[in-house]
Amino acid sequence: MMAKSMKTAGKVKGESPAKAPPLPAGADLPTSYAEAQGNGGETHQTTADAALTMTTQQGVPVADDQNSLRAGPRGPTLLEDFILREKIFHFDHERIPERVVHARGYGAHGVFELTNSLAEYSRADVLGTVGQQTEAFVRFSTVAGNKGSMDLARDVRGFAVKLYTKQGNWDIVGNNIPVFFIQDAMKFPDLVHAVKQEPDRAFPQAQSAHDNFWDFASLTPEAWHMVMWQMSDRTIPRSFRTIEGFGVHTFRLVNAEGKSTFVKFHWKPRQGLQSVMWNEAVKINGADPDFHRRDLWQAIESGDFPQWDLGVQLFDQATADSLPFDHLDATKLIPEEHIPVRIVGTLTLNRNVDNFFANTEQVAFCTQNIVPGIDFSDDPLLHGRNFSYLDTQLKRLGSPNFTHLPINAPRCPVANFQQDGHMAMRNPKGRANYEPNSWGPEGGPRENPEIGFQSFPADVQSTKQRIRSETFADHYSQARQFFVSQQPVEQKHIGDALVFELSKVERVDIRARAVSHLRNIDEGLAATVADGLGLALPDAAKAAKPTLDLPPSPALSILGNGPKSFKGRKMGIFLTDGSDAALFTALTGALDAEGAVWEVVAPKIGGVTLDDGTAVAAKQKIDGGPSVLFDAVAVLPSAAGVQLLARDAPSKDFVSDAFAHCKFIGVGANAKPLFDEARVPLELDDGFVPLAKPKDAKAFVEACRTLRYWPRELKVDLDAASSHAG
Repeated sequence: MMAKSMKTAGKVKGESPAKAPPLPAGADLPTSYAEAQGNGGETHQTTADAALTMTTQQGVPVADDQNSLRAGPRGPTLLEDFILREKIFHFDHERIPERVVHARGYGAHGVFELTNSLAEYSRADVLGTVGQQTEAFVRFSTVAGNKGSMDLARDVRGFAVKLYTKQGNWDIVGNNIPVFFIQDAMKFPDLVHAVKQEPDRAFPQAQSAHDNFWDFASLTPEAWHMVMWQMSDRTIPRSFRTIEGFGVHTFRLVNAEGKSTFVKFHWKPRQGLQSVMWNEAVKINGADPDFHRRDLWQAIESGDFPQWDLGVQLFDQATADSLPFDHLDATKLIPEEHIPVRIVGTLTLNRNVDNFFANTEQVAFCTQNIVPGIDFSDDPLLHGRNFSYLDTQLKRLGSPNFTHLPINAPRCPVANFQQDGHMAMRNPKGRANYEPNSWGPEGGPRENPEIGFQSFPADVQSTKQRIRSETFADHYSQARQFFVSQQPVEQKHIGDALVFELSKVERVDIRARAVSHLRNIDEGLAATVADGLGLALPDAAKAAKPTLDLPPSPALSILGNGPKSFKGRKMGIFLTDGSDAALFTALTGALDAEGAVWEVVAPKIGGVTLDDGTAVAAKQKIDGGPSVLFDAVAVLPSAAGVQLLARDAPSKDFVSDAFAHCKFIGVGANAKPLFDEARVPLELDDGFVPLAKPKDAKAFVEACRTLRYWPRELKVDLDAASSHAG
């Protein structure tokens, strides 16, 4: 049968890429590309052909980029070949040192719009005028892995935001977790050394499941609140688009009258929270190690711009003094139920980078980058980060002039007497390069006490000593609060993660020491982990302070804060030749109406011919498009096609993995033989949705809005019966 037409393999709502909104006024780069290249903005190529001519770095036109200069066709290469020399020279030096942590990252451009003024609390311009738009750049990252590691490592995610404000650059250098492992920056090198690959063997990479990390953690009681977050599904997110961001530390807002208010910063994803399962993450890393990068790129390219609301927790000194913990302790959070998060603006990522290195790799975030109206608290970890982040830019970017790079350059006027250094693209003009000077208006910039940054005059009087405050000594109360705030399935996943990680630890004494901390957090969890390791339950670790029974905080649960639709999620539609065209059309129509993404999976990448003769291209070949890449799947083979699939191992894996990962599965009228061969019981639960007729499509998409059918896991997982969650 001749094909009637060729349909696309997949579709996103707004299939034609939407144009990104224009940047706000004043957001143009401070120098043109030509100026950055050092030619003063003049264009020497005047014809269309010349504009396309390859040149050297010096602008010399290149006649032949295929062959080096030789003495005869088979003779030696000549030393005078300056074009070869320059090309190889640049290639030899095109790598810069990767970040010590957060090496694997991905970024995008965007805009921040203020929706609720904080002028009462801060004189920062970016927080003052409702409706004002500010250019932004955001970089997401893993922490422990190297640049070439995979996206779905169990790891903290960096969430760093650079706002190019009218008063200078403001960096909120945060994570997707609101607390940290340590309280003092003195321990940061030790933490990073412990979690990175072990130095004698250079593995495992991008993993904490090894002796060194758990040795450090088991000897560091302050780390255990963060350990609970790390072992939760927060560290295997579905997408960069479905993570929260936190500034971690307490900062200050300072208003025009000089009054200070403490603040914690939050980024709330409008896409809702979502993570994957550990077994799923492992398989995604094999199928697509760039899964998070691809997801963010495709969402922005399709016009489905990710958004986060900026929220603040505001409190004064009296409130801080009343808290049952020290707000300067970076291992603690303030529950949202205690101090609500006030939404003040929206961040929209609307433009992908046009060169990864120039933007994402060269962007330099520094916690010290604040603007008038924002100031630091006395958090000792924050003070250490302020020192470290600036210092590392010289090592990575090679010059104190890293702010001259377009991605780091402020979008407001810059005027000072800092000069020279490697790769200086601007220097003071005129005779004066110092201050104070008596050269009058030609003497350059002057300090401005009226609008300039002024540190909040906090009272400080004490003795110099190396000591940790007693108010930092409660290490387990919030760890327990986090655990009891999780839903049963989430609690089970924490227990599973701890058993997995500690099973990779070779020394039994380290395993036992880790479990001893769990006894101070939750006895049932400790018993579950000890049983999973075949370990006698050890005595509880000694605690500096007793563990408090703090009330649950629903805001800490991923499942309690998920999306309410399938918008922006991806459906895998498994077709064969002869699949039902009317059903396919109805399903894709329902997905388009939901704002979801769909991709066709087929036995061959060339696609299939439906029962009405319509040709449909495939986006994925079955052995290259496993179900782990999708949020839900629909299996719609023909009667003849399913007989072939039932003998195919990747096809059986497709449905068995979707089943094991608790996904909603749309089951076509002819699909049962494939499920039977894969030993997937269709009658087990309501996560299987019949797709016999076109009218069934809408109900299936509506069911997918909850993303996973979690009751299935507690029925089929061998560990569920002994789990604390069960």
